[in-house]
Amino acid sequence: MNFTDHEKEQLKAMIDRGEKLPAKYKSQLFENVPEVELVWAGKTSEVTNVVLPFQSIEQIDEPRKDANMVVGKDSFSLFSCDTNSGRQQSGWSNKLIWGDNKLVLSSLKNGPMREEIEKAGGLKLVYIDPPFDVGADFSFNIGVGPETLTKEPSIIEELAYRDTWGRGADSYLSMVYERLLLIKSLLASDGSIFVHIGPKVSHVVRSVLDDVFGCSNFINQIIWRRAFAHNDPSRCGMIHDVVLYYSNSDKRTWNKVLQKPSAEYLEQFFDQYDDDRKERYNRIPMDAPRHGDGGNLVYEWKGAWPSKNRTWACTIDKMEEFEKKGRIHYPKKDGGMPRLKCYESEYEGTVLQDIWTDINKIHNQSNELVDYATQKPEALLDRIIRATSNKDDLVADFFCGSGTTLAVAEKLGRKWIGCDLGRFAIHTTRKRMIGVQRELKQSGKPYRSFEILNLGKYERQYFVGIDPTLPEEQRKAQTLQREEHYLTLILSAYKAERIFQLSPFHGKKGSTVVLVGPIDAPVTLAQVNEAIDACRQNKISKADILGFEFEMGLVPAIQDEARQKGVTLSLKYIPKDVFDRRAIERNQVKFYDVAFVDIMPKVQGKTIQLHLKDFGVFYRQDDLDSLGESLKDGGSKVTIDGGQVVKISKDKSGVVSREVLTKKWTDWIDYWAVDFDYESRKEIITILEDGEERQVWTGNYIFENEWQSFRTKSERRLELMSGKYDYPEKGKYKVAVKVIDIFGNDTTKVVEVKI
Repeated sequence: MNFTDHEKEQLKAMIDRGEKLPAKYKSQLFENVPEVELVWAGKTSEVTNVVLPFQSIEQIDEPRKDANMVVGKDSFSLFSCDTNSGRQQSGWSNKLIWGDNKLVLSSLKNGPMREEIEKAGGLKLVYIDPPFDVGADFSFNIGVGPETLTKEPSIIEELAYRDTWGRGADSYLSMVYERLLLIKSLLASDGSIFVHIGPKVSHVVRSVLDDVFGCSNFINQIIWRRAFAHNDPSRCGMIHDVVLYYSNSDKRTWNKVLQKPSAEYLEQFFDQYDDDRKERYNRIPMDAPRHGDGGNLVYEWKGAWPSKNRTWACTIDKMEEFEKKGRIHYPKKDGGMPRLKCYESEYEGTVLQDIWTDINKIHNQSNELVDYATQKPEALLDRIIRATSNKDDLVADFFCGSGTTLAVAEKLGRKWIGCDLGRFAIHTTRKRMIGVQRELKQSGKPYRSFEILNLGKYERQYFVGIDPTLPEEQRKAQTLQREEHYLTLILSAYKAERIFQLSPFHGKKGSTVVLVGPIDAPVTLAQVNEAIDACRQNKISKADILGFEFEMGLVPAIQDEARQKGVTLSLKYIPKDVFDRRAIERNQVKFYDVAFVDIMPKVQGKTIQLHLKDFGVFYRQDDLDSLGESLKDGGSKVTIDGGQVVKISKDKSGVVSREVLTKKWTDWIDYWAVDFDYESRKEIITILEDGEERQVWTGNYIFENEWQSFRTKSERRLELMSGKYDYPEKGKYKVAVKVIDIFGNDTTKVVEVKI
């Protein structure tokens, strides 16, 4: 090291003071420093390595017409169906995962599901469309009668986006970089990745991809014209996105995919007309590069010879065949080279280029439109998936949004994994994939089942510092150690004070006592009854019970029972938002009442139908007084208040009026589904303990979606009577009904029936 004495003293003093050293000394202090390096504030090569078990919360599989079908030719693609139900019973089941993709990717990479991915042939293709607009709006529109309600994003989605752009490009690059490192380690050695990005950040994202995958694995920068010409003040109109294509090694899949020619291309190159066929044609050269002496490809044809270092592209026999069929074009000028006629009706297109102008964004009348802001056209993903993967390959999208990648993958016979942080994105994708299953069933094509997963209670444990991979006794001990931190966190978000002398309650909000449910289990009927009894003994009239989950069927019966005992009882969901201290500090965390579902089973012999009789929710989005004041004269806004969707309007004279749009309870429901034999399938998870895998029953059951009715853009009607279901034998069965409201929140009720 060639440091002067002064520099040595200066560096030592900085180290003693704990100061960071100037970057200019990096090459002198460290070995193997790259000549060119991408650096930004906060960059680190360390990635999350946490392993959290996945919880399966729903299995969806449209029964097949041919229950005896077996699909696939090898162990990677094979799956079979149950002969009675027509539902898939073995082989790969597709995955739709709700949660933070960083934790999901880490758990896929390092956890037991990695083996399942490898058995499925490995992850061959990843397409991601990460948020790239610094001013992006993650609200979504919901149709309520003739009006449109704009639902704001959840706080956790909003804060995740603020994290992404909080320090500008630095924090954005850190977010992308860590996820790309995780994806690379999960991707098969012959896999590929496509990153869809906007032109404002494409240059820096490409640099990050070079850093992660290596410049030698850059394949293409694809320009997709997503819009037609428009006016951008003071600059050229920005009408394109960038799709960056990289491979994981020098081995990758590439299939020939043809691009349909534009009208301008046909007009320019198909400029000749055949009077006999009454069709335009293009002229294709009939010569080719010479190899050796050219052999039988060097000859005279109608006075013409190939030029030096060239031969004809076909033998003389083939040339004569073309001549008889009138397929040769002769130039009018003497000495010109004959060319082959390529007719417009025969032209399939050109091989893919890196500028795509033939795929338009989705217009507002498109059949594939699902009213999701960042939805991409299926044609775009169809091209990518066809070109860079094969049938039965595994494809993934870790920012799946409305599910376009997954829908196209299913239609093309690929396996898939999708992930998104947004509850509404997961619900939108769920409905879309059921629609795809129905479409493929109708056309007699194969499709796979899919399951909806999350990290559930394990993610919550992780957020409060509990290691869910510890052996049970150690985990319980750690939970007790962290309990006070957890209770303080929840009560702080709820704006309640901590109390210690009034068991079983943990806090108080005004005159209302507050009980906080466990972090890793549902609030049970026994716990609620204990709270009601404690209220009566202590002459307390109001109690709020907060929980991440509640035992099914508590509402509204338990509240009616409490009311008869003189206690006003509220059951409220704890939102994920509580795990972000900024949301608490800004008073942005909202606790919503548990919804209730009322169903009536109708049994005849061994056949059952379910009648959905009632559904109730209680949401609030805006402060109506301040909203009315903020409206301009003649303006209006649709919002939520007191469990109703309302339209607040201000007329030209400044008078504010309120109109309820949810005229009946069914207006709140977007989707409902039935599992006719709910306890037939236990939820078994694989956990790692002391480096070994162990299968454990969580105590829960998987909701097998056997019938469903939901609203779509084209069909707003909702069936309130389920389809008929025939039980194989008499006995007692548990029937589960899941209702999902217009915001993507779900409520499940379980009833026992005797057949």
